[in-house]
Amino acid sequence: MDYFKAIGVAAVISITIAAVGGAISQSSAVKGAVEGIARNPGASGKITITMVVGLAFIESLVIYALVVVLILLFGNPFKI
Repeated sequence: MDYFKAIGVAAVISITIAAVGGAISQSSAVKGAVEGIARNPGASGKITITMVVGLAFIESLVIYALVVVLILLFGNPFKI
């Protein structure tokens, strides 16, 4: 397997893992927030704000993985 095929396979695997991991963790965060709001509706404002900030941090990790994948795919290591 040559270099560029290996980079392509690694890119696909890494972005898949990042996307699935982000989706699972975001669904877990939303589930916890909804359960918390169901238990205490008075705290819905604080819970919602905290959840949105947490979702932004989780999504930023997926975006960082996408940036790394794009660098791997479009960066030319043989360019001098």
